[in-house]
Amino acid sequence: MRPVGFSTTPNLVLRLPMWRSRLMLFLLFFVFMMLLLRAFWIQGPGNAFYEAKGVRGTQRELELPASRGKILDRNGQVIATSLEAKSVIAYNDTVPDDLAADKVKKLASLLQISEADLRRKLKEERKQIFLKRQVDPIVAQQIKQLEIPGIGLNNEYRRFYPEGEAMAHVVGFTNVNDKGQEGMELSRENDLAAHPGQRRVVIDRLGRVVEDVAIEQLPQNGKDLQLSIDSKIQFLAYNAVKSAVEQHHAKAGGAVVLDTQTGEILALANYPSYNPNDRRNLSGEQLRNRVLTDTFEPGSTMKPLTISIALEKGSVAPNTNMVIGAKYLVGPKPITDTHPYGNLTVAEVIQKSSNIGTAKIAMNNLSPEEMWDFYTAVGLGQSPKIGFPGAVAGTVHPFKKWMPTDQARIAFGYGISASLFQVARAYTIFARDGELVPLTIERSPEFKPGTRVLSAKTAIEMREMLETVTQPGGTAIKAQAEGYRVGGKTGTAHKLVGKGYGNSYRAYFAGLAPISAPRIVVAVMIDEPTGGSHYGGDVAAPVFSTIVGETLRTLNVLPDSKVKQMALDDKGPAEIRMTNTQTQHVALKR
Repeated sequence: MRPVGFSTTPNLVLRLPMWRSRLMLFLLFFVFMMLLLRAFWIQGPGNAFYEAKGVRGTQRELELPASRGKILDRNGQVIATSLEAKSVIAYNDTVPDDLAADKVKKLASLLQISEADLRRKLKEERKQIFLKRQVDPIVAQQIKQLEIPGIGLNNEYRRFYPEGEAMAHVVGFTNVNDKGQEGMELSRENDLAAHPGQRRVVIDRLGRVVEDVAIEQLPQNGKDLQLSIDSKIQFLAYNAVKSAVEQHHAKAGGAVVLDTQTGEILALANYPSYNPNDRRNLSGEQLRNRVLTDTFEPGSTMKPLTISIALEKGSVAPNTNMVIGAKYLVGPKPITDTHPYGNLTVAEVIQKSSNIGTAKIAMNNLSPEEMWDFYTAVGLGQSPKIGFPGAVAGTVHPFKKWMPTDQARIAFGYGISASLFQVARAYTIFARDGELVPLTIERSPEFKPGTRVLSAKTAIEMREMLETVTQPGGTAIKAQAEGYRVGGKTGTAHKLVGKGYGNSYRAYFAGLAPISAPRIVVAVMIDEPTGGSHYGGDVAAPVFSTIVGETLRTLNVLPDSKVKQMALDDKGPAEIRMTNTQTQHVALKR
C-alpha cells in the first residue's frame, strides 16, 4: 500500500496567520530582554541594595568589650573591679514569629521577666534590642543551649566591689552601662571609663558567630586608680561607727582618718551604708556620704580654734586665770555651762569645755573679723578641694552681719555649720605645728608642706591643752588609746528643728595622736544617740579610741605612752608597766 503524505490530506493542513508567529517571537524576545536587564540591574547599579539586604540578614556589628579601670587602695588591694558577664540580645528581624511557647517560657524564666514582657520586646520594630544586661555566664550558657534563632550573646563586664558596705561611700557604683553614679566611680569617670571597640561578623540563623569580617574599632581599657584609703583602717573605722550607732540606738554616724604627714585620707566611713553589689531597695539615707555632704553646728569642737586666735594674738596664755561664774549674759538669753565653775585657766576652759569661758575670751579679746578670717583660713565655709562629688562648703556668715550674740555663740560652735571632714582638716593645724595640710584621696605618700595658719608655739600649746581633755578631769577620758598619748575635743550640739532646737543631739569628737609626734587626725560624729548618754565624751570618744589605737598599730607608729603588757612566768601572768623609752626600745627590737 502506498503511503499518504501529511500535506496531501486536506483536513490535516494547518494554515496560521503570519502575524501570530511574529508576535510570539517578539514576546519571547521581550521577556528575554527583561530578564537580561534585570540581571544587569542586580549585578550592576542595583548591586549595593541587594548586597546590603544580604548583609543585614547574615552580618552583625558586635561590640568588643573593654574593661573599666580598677580602683585600688593604698596597698594595691582591689576595691573595685570588672568581671566578665554576658548581654542577651534579640535580633528581631531573624527571630521567628511562631516561636515555640515552651522556648519562650524557658527564656523568660532565665531572664527573670514575664512571658508577656518578653513577647512584647520580641515584637518591637527595632532590629536589635537588649533583653538583659550583665547576665551571669552560667545563665548565659543555658540561654545559648535553647538555640533560639535570633537570640544572641555578647561579651561585657559588670562591676564588683570586694569590700562591700565598708567601702561603699568611697568607691560608689556604676550603672548597667558601666557609667559612674556615685563616689570615686563618678568623680573619676573620665579616667576609669572604658571605650568599647566594634567588630563585624557573619552569623548563622541561630545568631551564632561563624566568621569575623573585620575589626572596625579597637577597644580601650580604662585607667586604674589608686586611692589613699587603707582597706584595713577603713574596715575598722566602719565597724567602730556601726557598733556605736547600734549601741546608742542612733540615727547615723561617720568617721574620717587623715594622715597629717602626707595629707592622705586613710578612711572615710559612714553608717548606715549599702552593698554596692546589690542595690535593690536602696534608699537615699543609705547613699548619703555624711562625712562630706552633711553639715552641722560643730559645737564645742570649735572652741580650740577660737581660743587659738587669742593665744596667737598674745591676749591670753594657757595659764591665764578667768572668772567664769554661773552664767554670761550676751543678748536676751544667757550662756551657761553644763556645770557651774568659779575660776578656770584658759587650759581648763578647754579641758572642762566651758561655753562661758570661750565666749568671754572671744568677746573680750577678738573682733568678728579676726574670727572670720581664721575660720575661713582653716577651710570652713569652703568646699574641700579633693575631687569628691557632693562635698559641701558649710556656712560662715560674713562678719559684718554678726551681732554680739552671734559672735559669742559662734565662738563655741553655734551659728556656724561645717561637715565632719572640714572639722578634721581644721584640726591638722594642731598636728602640724600651725600648718593647714592639703588633703588628697589619691595615693600620694610623700610629705606635703602645708599653709601656715598659726605659729608653732600656739599649735603646740593647744596640743598640750587638748591632751588634758582625755586625762582625769577632762570631758573625754574614754578617748584614751592604750599605748598612745592622745588629745582632742568633745562636742555635743543640739540639732536644729525648724527655727529652733529640739531634744535631739549630735555627739562629736575630733582629735590627734600620738601627741608627742602627731601622725593622724580622727574625727567622729554620732547622730541622735538615744541609748542613755548623748555627750561626745561618752558616745563619740570611745569610737575615736578604737580607731586611733588600731590605725597607729597598722601604720607601725611606735607607742609614746606607758602600756600594759602581760608576761608569763612560773607563777602565772604578771603585768609589766613600761616607760616611754622602754616601749620604744622593745618596738625597735621587734
